[in-house]
Amino acid sequence: MAHTSDLIAEDIDAYLLAHQHKSLLRFITCGSVDDGKSTLIGRLLYESKMVFEDHLAALAVDSRKVGTQGDSLDFALLVDGLGAEREQGITIDVAYRFFSTEARKYIVADTPGHEQYTRNMVTGASTADVAVILVDARYGVLTQTRRHSFLVGLLGIRKVAVAINKLDLVDYSEEVFDAIEADYRVLAESIGIPEVTCIPMSALRGDNITERSAHTPWYSGPTLMDYLETVEVEDDRQAGPFRLPVQWVNRPDLDFRGFSGQIVGGAVAVGDRVRIVPTGTTTTVSRIVTMDGDLERAVTGQSVTLTLADEVDCSRGDVLCAADDPAATSDRFRTHVVWMSETPLAPGRAYLAKIGARTVGASLSSPDPLIDVNTFDEAPAPTLGLNEIGVCDLQLDRPIAFDPYVDNRDMGGFILIDRLSNDTVAAGLLRTPLRQAHDVHWQALEVDKAAQAQLKGHRPCVVWFTGLSGAGKSTIADLVEQRLHALGVHTALLDGDNVRHGLNRDLGFSEQDRRENVRRIAEVSRLMVDAGLVVLTSFISPFRAERDLARAVVEAGEFVEVHVHAPLEVAEARDTKGLYAKARRGELADFTGIDSPYEAPEHAEVIIDTTTTTAEQAAEAVVEHLRRTGVLDRPLPPA
Repeated sequence: MAHTSDLIAEDIDAYLLAHQHKSLLRFITCGSVDDGKSTLIGRLLYESKMVFEDHLAALAVDSRKVGTQGDSLDFALLVDGLGAEREQGITIDVAYRFFSTEARKYIVADTPGHEQYTRNMVTGASTADVAVILVDARYGVLTQTRRHSFLVGLLGIRKVAVAINKLDLVDYSEEVFDAIEADYRVLAESIGIPEVTCIPMSALRGDNITERSAHTPWYSGPTLMDYLETVEVEDDRQAGPFRLPVQWVNRPDLDFRGFSGQIVGGAVAVGDRVRIVPTGTTTTVSRIVTMDGDLERAVTGQSVTLTLADEVDCSRGDVLCAADDPAATSDRFRTHVVWMSETPLAPGRAYLAKIGARTVGASLSSPDPLIDVNTFDEAPAPTLGLNEIGVCDLQLDRPIAFDPYVDNRDMGGFILIDRLSNDTVAAGLLRTPLRQAHDVHWQALEVDKAAQAQLKGHRPCVVWFTGLSGAGKSTIADLVEQRLHALGVHTALLDGDNVRHGLNRDLGFSEQDRRENVRRIAEVSRLMVDAGLVVLTSFISPFRAERDLARAVVEAGEFVEVHVHAPLEVAEARDTKGLYAKARRGELADFTGIDSPYEAPEHAEVIIDTTTTTAEQAAEAVVEHLRRTGVLDRPLPPA
C-alpha cells in the first residue's frame, strides 16, 4: 500500500504523469477528544512512506520529549504541530496533510474534537468527500460522536467510515465492536447518512490500518487504507447542469474578452448554448481557453476562460449556466447557519454575504429553530452564539443565482461577513427560496375606474392568455400589446416568466404554488383594471377553477379568456426553454402536461390553434374581438 514505485528510478517523467492523473480523495477525521485522530493520520503518513528521514528523526526526538508512548514513536506529533496541541494532547486547529498511494492522492483534514472548536470542524468538513469518524472502543458512541456525525450529514458528506479505535484496550473483542457498530448505524439512520462502513482497529499498534490484523480474525471487511483506495466518490456536480461563476472578466487587449472561473458543475463544450444568470441573456460558447491551449470540452473542477459568440453584459459574480437548465434566482432563503463569531448574531443587522464570486448585502432572522447538535432537539431562540447552529431566513439586497446546497455545494454555500471588522462570522447552507406573505390594505379612491377609463379613451379589461408551455402565449400577447399601443390603448403586459422574477419569485411549481401564482396575478390585474388599463396576462394557469376566480374578481364583461391551443406533442417539440426535456428526465416535478394536468377552458371567448394560425393572425383575432365587444370604444362620460 505504501507509496513506492519503480518508475521513480526508471522513468521519472512517466511516474509524474501517472501521479498527475490519479484521482483525489478529500477526507476528514473527527471524533471525541483522545479517540486517536492525530495518531491515525500520523500512522497513515508513516505507512505510506510520506515521512522524510529528517522528519522521522525529529519525531523520535519529540516522542521522547513530549510524547505519550515512552520510547516508541508518537505518531500524533506528526499532525499536532501547535505548541498548545502538544502540551495538552489535543487538536485545536484543522491540520491538513497530503499523501498518496499507487491508487490515489489524498488530502486529509484532522479536525478538533472539542465542542468549542465546532467551527474548525465545519471548516474542515466543507470540502470533504468522506468522513472517518473515530470511536474509542472503551466508551462507544458519545455526545461528540453524535455532534460530529450530525455536522457531517448537514454538510453533505454521505460516506462515513467508522474507525472503532483502541480495540487493543478491550482485548480485540468482537462483541464490543458489534455493539458499537449497531449503535452507530441507528444514529446514522436517524440523521440521514446512507453509507456506513465500520472498521475495527488500533491506530497506535497499526491493526487494520494498511494490513489486515491477526488480532481480528472475526473481521472480514476492508482495512482503512483498502477503504480509502476503493471507496467510490461520485461527484454529483459532474453529473449536474453546467455552472461557472465568473471570477474575472479577462480583457488583455481590445481583441479578446473572456470570462474566467472554475467550473463547479457539469461540463461545457465549444458551441454549447449558455445562459447568464441572473440577467437571463443566452449566447454560445466560442472558445474554451486555458494556459495549455484551447479545449473542445471542459468539466467540473477545471479553471478555464470562456469566450462567447455575442457581446453580452456579464460581470464578476454572474454565473454561466446551461441554457436549458439554468440556476434559479432569489433574494430570500431558508438556510442552515453555523455561527463562528464570539459576537452573537444580531437579527436584522446588515451583514455581507459572499456566495461564490458575488458579495451582497444580507441580514438574518432569529433562528427558528436553534438546533442542539448534541441532542438534535430544536427550539426557537433569539440569537445564535459561537458554534451554535440554527435555521434562519436570509434576506439579500438583490437576487443571486443559486442551487440548493444539497445539489451543489459551491452554488449553495455562503459565508457571512461583518461589515465593520470584515471578520467571517458565519457559514451557511442555502436550503430553499422563501415564500413571503403580503398584507394588502384596501384604500378607497376618489378617482374611480370610470374616471380613469374616460381619461384614457377606452374601456378597461383583462385579456387572459392560457395554454401549455410552448403553445405561443407570450409571443401572441406581445403582438397584441404592440397593436393596441399603436391604437393609443393604455396597456400592461404581465408575463408568467417575468412576474416570477419579481412579484412571484418566492413561489415554486407545486399545485399549491401555482394556484397562489394565479391568485396574485388576478388581484394585480383587478387593480390595473381599476386604473383603466387593458391588462394582458400570459400564464399557463392550468386549473380551470383558478381562471374562474380570476374572472370573478373583475366586473362582468371585463374578462376575456384566450385559449392558445397547441397539442402536447407540438408544444413539446418546440420546447424552446428545455423544460419538457427536463420534466421527462424527472428533474422537474409537477410540470404541466407531463405529470400535472392542464384543464382546457370550456367557455373561452377566443380560441386560437397555433398549428394552423400564425402569431400575427392570432393577434389580429384578439384585437378584433376587443373592437367587436366595445373595449376599444370611448366610454360615456359619468352622469
